[in-house]
Amino acid sequence: MKILGIGNAIVDVICKVDDSFIKKNKLTKSTMKLFFDHEEFEKLFSNLTIEKTVSGGSVANSIVGISQLGDKAGFIGKISDDEFGSNYEEGLKKENVEYFYLKKKEKLPTGTCLILVTPDSERTMCTFLGTAGKINANDVDIEAVKKSEIIFLEGYLWDEGEPKKAFEKAINNANKVAMSLSDQFCVDRHKPHFLELVKNKIDITFANEQEITSLIEAKNFKEVINFSKQLNKLIVITRGEKGAIVVKGEEISECGVEPNLNIIDLTGAGDLFAAGFLNGYINNLSTQESLEKGTEMSSKVIQQIGARL
Repeated sequence: MKILGIGNAIVDVICKVDDSFIKKNKLTKSTMKLFFDHEEFEKLFSNLTIEKTVSGGSVANSIVGISQLGDKAGFIGKISDDEFGSNYEEGLKKENVEYFYLKKKEKLPTGTCLILVTPDSERTMCTFLGTAGKINANDVDIEAVKKSEIIFLEGYLWDEGEPKKAFEKAINNANKVAMSLSDQFCVDRHKPHFLELVKNKIDITFANEQEITSLIEAKNFKEVINFSKQLNKLIVITRGEKGAIVVKGEEISECGVEPNLNIIDLTGAGDLFAAGFLNGYINNLSTQESLEKGTEMSSKVIQQIGARL
């Protein structure tokens, strides 16, 4: 298998809202908020009209993109044996993604993420992890990890305790490791751990400018570049309207964004960027070509609703 993703198995529920909804519910636009109280989450959910539901989760979105590009891809993520769980599994199988997890009835329901899209196309996420956040080392199929050329992890999944053990088991048995820092919320919450992973455990790090700047507490982007050069690994940074950049030792590759895009929804922009880049990387394209492939995939997905092409 080319790439195995390990991440939060989350059903994405996409809803259109206006800015007043974001303010009224004390949410911070363009970020992700974790809900720990299921009732509180359900109350927020009850006032919304659903546009679309998809078998989501950041790395799962990337893995589907990789599969759509023709690479053999698999995914590990924890679900419960409930309606959303069954929908999740079927959704991945329809995309020719091999799913390495046997669902069973869990105490918590399958994870859900409300993706609230405002008129400016920004997305604000409200996530109830459910059983997805309870992944443990026993859920990681060791043979699937060993048989994959690269495993792709997400920062959203990392947490102290059982998820950390699952991470470590996967990393210690992998041929190569890629990881997305996922969100500034995750970076700020786990900064020392993420810094250790980026420096010593990960071969390819995906981050946006905000996340990597926060991770190393940089004063400017030049400090980010200098930090990345010293690592001598692949550091892939998306910069919004400024495009994207890859630092590999002293080698720097850059790619701008396509002009005049009809941006409808930024959901999945980073996920599909990672899919395109990894597709290029795993098929021995140059760093520059991989960067362009990531930009192309990202450009396509933001011109539609949802994180799937």
